[in-house]
Amino acid sequence: MPTPLYQATTGSPLLADREFYGRIGSEVEELRLVEKFIVPIRSGKAWPVRAGQVCRVVAVEGPQVVDFNAWNLHNPRERFWAARTKQLHSAHMKVFDRFWSCLPYLRPIATITGDSLNYGVDADGAGCHDLLGTRCDPYVHKMLTGEELDVCCHSNLVRAVAPYRLNELDVHDVLNIFQVTGLTETHQYFVKPCPAKKGDYFDFFAEIDLLCAISVCPHGDMSIPIWGAKRRRPDLDLSAYRG
Repeated sequence: MPTPLYQATTGSPLLADREFYGRIGSEVEELRLVEKFIVPIRSGKAWPVRAGQVCRVVAVEGPQVVDFNAWNLHNPRERFWAARTKQLHSAHMKVFDRFWSCLPYLRPIATITGDSLNYGVDADGAGCHDLLGTRCDPYVHKMLTGEELDVCCHSNLVRAVAPYRLNELDVHDVLNIFQVTGLTETHQYFVKPCPAKKGDYFDFFAEIDLLCAISVCPHGDMSIPIWGAKRRRPDLDLSAYRG
């Protein structure tokens, strides 16, 4: 088996301080809640997360996937770089992995501190919290189906960031939180049912002041195939904490 191209050495910023971030992850329930909101299915929301805060994404009702973007709150040209994060860590993010920003900034802008799923790698080689794919969008949807769909995650993210004077060109490749994906033997992308249950969470610690945005997947109950006929409408709860 080949070795990974990018490997951390002692003192590398790739290696998060496990004692520090582990303590944050274990003590998040003791922090002071500063904001909490529900994001309905087929919608998006953008909000600031200040440096030193912990943000928790919760699957309120059960299996759901959320598409996540992030920018430097004070300089949106610096934004989450999903492709490089995938190379530096792995195709599926886990606790102690870091969100890296684009060039020329290239620094960790957030660090994962909690993940109730702890999915690992399954028998199909799939993992959770996906960086392999990206957001669904109305352009590909129309190309494949001939249908107009204005609640794709791309569209939801565009609407979410508009109040912050960002536009469609600012929306970028995402982290798909709670989504399980992998590659087939012919190296084609596949998606499996979401394993999240009611109350499952994903936490990250903001290293800098961030503008974050999410879209709650328009497909609904992600425990069944994406285009299944029967769908519940699970929402997402997001909470921010400060020590």
